[in-house]
Amino acid sequence: MGEIHRIDESNGHPTTELPGDTPTLRLFALLEMIASKDQLFTLQGLVEETGMAKPTLHRMLQQLEGAGLLTRQNNGRHYGTGVRLRRFAENLLLNDTHHGARHAILRNLVAELGESCNVTTLSGSEVVYLDRVETSEPLRFTLHAGSRVPAHCSASGKMILSQLSPAQRRRLLGRMPLERYTNKTVTDIELIETELKQVRRDGFAIDDEEFLPGLVCAAVLVPCATGNSNLCIAVQAPVMRLTPDKALKLLPALRRAADAIGEIENEVLDDGTADMN
Repeated sequence: MGEIHRIDESNGHPTTELPGDTPTLRLFALLEMIASKDQLFTLQGLVEETGMAKPTLHRMLQQLEGAGLLTRQNNGRHYGTGVRLRRFAENLLLNDTHHGARHAILRNLVAELGESCNVTTLSGSEVVYLDRVETSEPLRFTLHAGSRVPAHCSASGKMILSQLSPAQRRRLLGRMPLERYTNKTVTDIELIETELKQVRRDGFAIDDEEFLPGLVCAAVLVPCATGNSNLCIAVQAPVMRLTPDKALKLLPALRRAADAIGEIENEVLDDGTADMN
């Protein structure tokens, strides 16, 4: 992803048409355009971006804000995605029709590694568990799909954040509540930035008792054919069974599972593109 700018700073480019035969579809197209850009935006910026009349866009923004799909930010002139829209996106990932195929891969990975594994995504400042299979070991940390953990001290969160540009990371980290959960939690933005650069080089991330005492986690990205990925696959276990050094030996199995899930996600993308043609 590139640097972050406001939409109203990008003068001189062709306008983006909002397709749709009905007002509802045009509202959806506006949401789709906003969600595709990692930018702040204003009413005037959207007028320049779309070429639509200001009163029309103002009315559309009011409708979306009233429905909780958009929210005002900063000085009240800038709009951002609302909680309802983010929850909608999370629910799509949690309940999509390919969930069964993802779950089967996760179940096979747990059988191979003998430890709990999960598929995760980044939502705001938190990592959301989209799916999880628990180990049969009596000593384990039990979590469930829909659980949330802080991004700055979780392996999946660090993995996904590592893909972003330094400017994007600083913006996100500056807004995150960088709480200290254990004596190993890193809360200094400069130290986090240094670690994220290393994570990007290595292609994996480790949570060494940074969120919960006694819990170690390793994560890798699920490959995405269209750019940065917002999916990870991770393994978790108590420190007496999984140390950071031992976690490195599990990376090949994690990457095989990540590649398999990536193939499923790319099939979904290809099917959706074919349906549009």
